Amino acid sequence: MEQQTLKTQQQPKIALVLGVTGGIGNAVAQKLLQRGWQVRALHRRADQMLAAERANGSNSGIVWRQGDAMQEADVIAAAEGAAIIVHAVNPPGYRNWATLVVPMIENSIAAARACGARIVLPGTVYNYGADAFPDLKETSPQNPSTRKGAIRVQLENRLRTAAQSGVRSLVVRAGDFFGPHMANAWFSQGMLKPGQPVTAVTYPGKRGIGHQWAYLPDVAETMMQLIEREEALAAFDTFHMNGHWDADGTQMVAAIGRVTGQADLKVKGFPWWLLPLAAPFLPLMRELREVGYLWRQPLRLDNRRLLKLLGNEPHTGWDQAVHSTLAGMACIKE
Repeated sequence: MEQQTLKTQQQPKIALVLGVTGGIGNAVAQKLLQRGWQVRALHRRADQMLAAERANGSNSGIVWRQGDAMQEADVIAAAEGAAIIVHAVNPPGYRNWATLVVPMIENSIAAARACGARIVLPGTVYNYGADAFPDLKETSPQNPSTRKGAIRVQLENRLRTAAQSGVRSLVVRAGDFFGPHMANAWFSQGMLKPGQPVTAVTYPGKRGIGHQWAYLPDVAETMMQLIEREEALAAFDTFHMNGHWDADGTQMVAAIGRVTGQADLKVKGFPWWLLPLAAPFLPLMRELREVGYLWRQPLRLDNRRLLKLLGNEPHTGWDQAVHSTLAGMACIKE
């Protein structure tokens, strides 16, 4: 009996990560593995992911499960025995948000209800409108002015409602993501070109306008520290991160310049005028145009509630974070 109890205690906790091939999903998965968790990943081509690891002679440590986040039965099966479900999945290329985002969170809710897990969701600032600007607290009203923001509010409302019937969730809200393996982001898509040396930066904002950034490993570590304080969390709980606050819109560019050894790095303006012309043909351009307001005014997430619980916020210095990001993009060598 004593040996059986010891074996049970040594069994790792299980986490299901939806969207593990994305930036934040991958970052959280790495933190979970480092903490000794068993990480499962639901993927529509799980056999190919496993075969690719074997071909490369690598072992990610991830347990691949065949399935689709749009299929409730697949998510429930993959989540069996899980303590947390990281819901980091989004439709690729921003396509079909209105028809895919809400069904996917409903499937995660069904899975969490079946296995008793807490859902962990990376939050966005899209939820807020002008009545909440410029300082965004967890209690700020969520009256978005964009289509994408309305969908995000609906998504979080589903979690809030589910909490009333015992499905726990945690939302960690942060600024613009940057970091290794983050392909679908302003840093890697709008400012620089992956795989090419840095000769110039295309900056979407104006000098003097603050902007909030979030380094993926810092976001993942924050999530982990909150997960490890389960007893302090409400059934539905939300925390904001400060991340990397660029007070005047020059600090990110300056960090890129220092890391690449270019103190006089050329800065070009983002071609906002082009987006209305390209939007009808390219979904990404339509989505970028919709969130353009985030670069025209300084919006800042208030992290005082997070600090009260954790004591401090995980934070990597500007230059180290940017260096890691550029190396991950193959813009510089490690």
